[in-house]
Amino acid sequence: MGQSHPPFRRTRSRGLLGGIRRWVTAAAGALALTGGLITASPPASAAGLTQVTGFGTNPGNLSMYAYAPEALPADAPLVIALHGCTQNASDYYAHSGWPKFADTYGFALVFPQTSSANNANSCFNWFEPGDSARGQGEALSIKQMVDKAVSLYGSDTRRVHITGLSAGGAMTANMLAAYPDVFAGGAIASGLPASCANSVAAAYTCMYSPPDRSPSSWGDLVRSAAPAGTTSWPRVAIWQGTADTTVKPANATELRDQWTNVWGIGQTPSRTETLGGGTTRSVYDDASGRPAVEIYSVSGMGHGLAVDPGNGPEQCGSTGTYYLDTVCSSYHTARFWGLHDDDSTGSLPAPTGLTVTGTTDTTVSLSWKAVAGAASYIVHRGGAKVGTTTSPAYTDTGLATGTTYTYTAAAVDPAGAAGVVSSPATATTTGFTPTCHTDSNYDHTVAGRAYQSGGHTYAKGSGQAMGLWNTFTTSTIKQTAPAYYVIADSGCPA
Repeated sequence: MGQSHPPFRRTRSRGLLGGIRRWVTAAAGALALTGGLITASPPASAAGLTQVTGFGTNPGNLSMYAYAPEALPADAPLVIALHGCTQNASDYYAHSGWPKFADTYGFALVFPQTSSANNANSCFNWFEPGDSARGQGEALSIKQMVDKAVSLYGSDTRRVHITGLSAGGAMTANMLAAYPDVFAGGAIASGLPASCANSVAAAYTCMYSPPDRSPSSWGDLVRSAAPAGTTSWPRVAIWQGTADTTVKPANATELRDQWTNVWGIGQTPSRTETLGGGTTRSVYDDASGRPAVEIYSVSGMGHGLAVDPGNGPEQCGSTGTYYLDTVCSSYHTARFWGLHDDDSTGSLPAPTGLTVTGTTDTTVSLSWKAVAGAASYIVHRGGAKVGTTTSPAYTDTGLATGTTYTYTAAAVDPAGAAGVVSSPATATTTGFTPTCHTDSNYDHTVAGRAYQSGGHTYAKGSGQAMGLWNTFTTSTIKQTAPAYYVIADSGCPA
């Protein structure tokens, strides 16, 4: 999907209502004017990416491209990456940043590719039951690629993961539902809930105004798609831009409801924290305290995949159409899945007693019990290294006000080897950072910033009238305190 390319399948568009047909025709024409983004089965040509043939019966008529670092060890992880509409395997390989972490952490990559022969805009057909259900069409072709890659690279079948952007993200959700026995984790970028749509018309509804189903109803769609008796589920990361007008941010909320319900956990985050690029991560832990579902909300980002060009350890990718310069989503997703080196190579035990000793609006102070034999300590915020210290105390600075952060610490021996990471400690800075939100009154309500009564919308907290409760009335509101919003249509400086 993309802002001007709907997910229609050419061979099935004749039976649609006239209004949908005209919408599709106009949008496809607009896409043609963008400079020929649609091509007929574009070849992958990025260095290192190779086509793999003979991977199965291929009922979905897809192409398989793969990348594996040199000297890849046996039992390494495997990541499947699905491109968005008008894109191809080479495009996703070149921009997404995944090859960097395949080299850094040691895993193989597979890039399935569809074409205009399957879908006029080269979208994966996530809205077609015959292409997204277990054992059928494109879904089965992707599963056959997994089997082929496991055979080629000796991949660890317990560490197979899948990710995708837009239509690829929606297909990712369906693959996680249909094959929970294959995938240990998934990441859905600007995507939609599993089984949200079963037709072209329903696809548009899901994209622009997703159904507000209960968590159990969303969860039932996953359970019905999975093999009977499934009790083990993939861990799911959800990436969404707050300014996405193609796949509305409400989809991230419905995705959260779907996968937290599947896991049997609530919809209140265990913790939230701020990352770079205006990104907020909300973590939903399972019963053992391990993250099962995470939402990465990127403030102000439109429709696309979050990348962060540069050579830093947390940076990746390059900008392009639907590759947006904010934060490296591939880095954080790889860490969420546990594909990274955790620095626990030394013999020192984990520091105990990690405690928050103080907070201000921009700082968090920590302390812990000293570890015998430690030459220094590493401090992590949100899984990323933020500093080192020779004493069992550290103050993190330059933080956002009114924001929750999670910290861990590890002792480092004289040889420079870090030991086991401590249990986490959570801290919230003081104060409150006002934020501005422009959206339809319907979406303000879905997001919890407003409420509706008698067909009209009112700002949460202040109760100010915002107009009719629908998707056509747009308002700008400003959050000035927790759960308190005011109308700011005349201007909203943050």
